[in-house]
Amino acid sequence: MKPQHLLILGGTGFVGSHLLPRLVRDGHRITVLTRYRVAHRGLALLPGVRVIDADVYDADVLAHELRDIDAAINLVGILNERGRSGRGFQKAHVELTQALIAACKKVGVKRLLQMSALNAGRGDSFYLQTRGAAETAIRQSDLDWTIFRPSIIFGRGDGLFHRFADLLKIAPVLPLARANARFAPVYVGDICEAFARSLLTPESVGQTYELGGPQILSLREIVRYTALLIRRKRFVIGLPEILGKLQGRVFDFVPGKPFSSDNYKSLLLDSVPEHDGLAALGIIPTPMQNIMPALLRGENKQARLDRYRKT
Repeated sequence: MKPQHLLILGGTGFVGSHLLPRLVRDGHRITVLTRYRVAHRGLALLPGVRVIDADVYDADVLAHELRDIDAAINLVGILNERGRSGRGFQKAHVELTQALIAACKKVGVKRLLQMSALNAGRGDSFYLQTRGAAETAIRQSDLDWTIFRPSIIFGRGDGLFHRFADLLKIAPVLPLARANARFAPVYVGDICEAFARSLLTPESVGQTYELGGPQILSLREIVRYTALLIRRKRFVIGLPEILGKLQGRVFDFVPGKPFSSDNYKSLLLDSVPEHDGLAALGIIPTPMQNIMPALLRGENKQARLDRYRKT
């Protein structure tokens, strides 16, 4: 298929910062909508990328920017909200998706790629429930949609390994709620490849791809691996359920919300794919050992080459 003109919501975030260069490689022209363009002017240095200020929650604004667009990509998502009502999740996940669907229909854009999450629609967390509601809205539309459901994502600038690395540098003991919750950490580069290939694959229309990496690890194992990479000897303590739930409630009131009661509810479900969406798209998943040591240890180029050869 020929290169397309794409509109991306959430293109300035973690996944977006990796996805844009990947899509540029395929020759796509890209318009990124953001609330504060000045903070992300560097993205406009990518060939064919235009970054503009816009209220992405306004369907009329979206419809205006969707003119001359071949496909829309929605990467917007939040892990926590202000307060505990679920209103923030509802706005970011459901209302935004509904506005985007309405705008696409208004101007005749048929193709929509949506970032979601494993376990969307399951459990009691606002995060997962609103992810599921957004998926329902998409499936009930008449758009040519594709939905991606990743497990936790790792890579340069992630909020997983890098956040734990920062905590482990200052905390000799790290208490964990739901320490035995299981994940299949997936490389951000593989997720970007899944989006890129889906744009060029008509068979991806109407498909939901569960995306996970080649290893299944508990939260405790992920934190211990992080400590190993940054060369810190730390005690990782799994909290009993009652204390883990209490930890979430206490952190609801901590500025920046590094953890929350809603996060705790999400952790009650293992984040492991039942179906291999990467394989369905012909993508070989990247092991953490190929990526994270260089990022957290700051290995030089020769050390990385030596480790790749050994792997």
